[in-house]
Amino acid sequence: MQFSSTKSFLNEDFLLQNNFSKILYHDFAKQMPIIDYHNHLCPKILSENNPFSNINSAWLDGDHYKWRVMRSLGIDENEITGNASSEIKFRRWSETVPHCVRNPLFHWTHLELKRYFGINYLLQPSTCDKIFAETNELVTQMRPQEILKKFDIRVLCTTDDPVDDLKFHKKLKVRNKKTKVLPGFRPDNAINILNDGYIKYIQKLESVSTIKINSYEKLLEALQKRIDFFDKNGCKISDHGLESLFYDKYDLPSAAKIFKSRLLGIIPNNNDVSKFKSCLLIDLAKIYFQKGWTQQFHLGALRNNNSVLLEKIGYDAGCDSIGDFKQARAMSCFFDTLNSEGVLAKTIIYNLNPSMNEVFASMIGNFSSSKVSMQYGAAWWYLDQKEGIENHINTLSNSGLLSKFIGMLTDSRSFLSFPRHEYFRRILCNLIGDDINNGLLPNDIKFFGEMVQNICYNNAEKFFKF
Repeated sequence: MQFSSTKSFLNEDFLLQNNFSKILYHDFAKQMPIIDYHNHLCPKILSENNPFSNINSAWLDGDHYKWRVMRSLGIDENEITGNASSEIKFRRWSETVPHCVRNPLFHWTHLELKRYFGINYLLQPSTCDKIFAETNELVTQMRPQEILKKFDIRVLCTTDDPVDDLKFHKKLKVRNKKTKVLPGFRPDNAINILNDGYIKYIQKLESVSTIKINSYEKLLEALQKRIDFFDKNGCKISDHGLESLFYDKYDLPSAAKIFKSRLLGIIPNNNDVSKFKSCLLIDLAKIYFQKGWTQQFHLGALRNNNSVLLEKIGYDAGCDSIGDFKQARAMSCFFDTLNSEGVLAKTIIYNLNPSMNEVFASMIGNFSSSKVSMQYGAAWWYLDQKEGIENHINTLSNSGLLSKFIGMLTDSRSFLSFPRHEYFRRILCNLIGDDINNGLLPNDIKFFGEMVQNICYNNAEKFFKF
């Protein structure tokens, strides 16, 4: 499969299909800075700020989006995640890209090649060697912190385990004055009581907190201590990656007994797991409220489906998919419990199942008030493509206030993913511009231009108060 590059693809008006859309993007959205409030970039790489070793290290390694489509094309695993050379892995990727037509990777790949390397032609087998050489020459001169400056990243929040010592965040605070790189508190390992390595994890938490964790009360005390530590080092957000929110009838003595039994090696049944997680999530949410943090819940992923690749590669191997978990009842009870006690923190909920869009978008309206700010988070993972972003915006518009939306994030492990903000902004501007063009919205470019700027940056700045 071969393509000829055309001027109409990925030009300055890419995704902008009428004059109103073009004005909204070029005159208002394009110049706005970025708050990337949830990503998985490595603080160590950011802090050390060394040039990338080659294009694969910056673009292919660790990118399970790319791995999945390469497997779908039948490429051998050794040439995806194995010991094959960088040249072979890049060639296999170049063979895959033309087959990604209508997959968001086709847009992202060429947008990234253009924005980072000035490459205006398409990646395919006939251009593979040339692009491999050009990108390697340039990427080995790039430093991570320079990339943050290039894309005007004002705040970047990483995703960090409670046992992390945050030493690289501390170094970044001293070295980087342009961009705030802040930690994000992700205690999934403390909550997932069924994990095989749970007891070893608790021992790590004991070590860093200097608290002997021999009871539920001590577990919570240790997590409180780590939250205090994260807070002192600039953390303002927590995050939880869950199949669904848990809310089962529980009491503290029951949760304490379940945890104590787990420390003794007794595996709890599903009912007890739900009780324990419900109790710990509620207790953590109360601490977040006390700290003035924003709590995030990424819900709906069915993870690690392929046990062979899980064993071979580990987590984030590209074997997660959309789950069909029940969400509404537990979510409602969870938020209602906190709200009734006056301890519901600012909250962002992210949905992975498109059939649940209306459920999530309507849920935030139940608890929003002058005291509580709730957000239906950006289209996430499998949904952060053109149709998914459009559906998210449309659903949010139908059920709530698009004008108060806090915008896009990368949720990525790649330093070459920041053009996803541009991708989102173009789609947003096109939707609004299309409504103006069709007479569904008034022709008030100033009003809608300011609204677009708020969604792109200003709303997030006010919401998080970093």
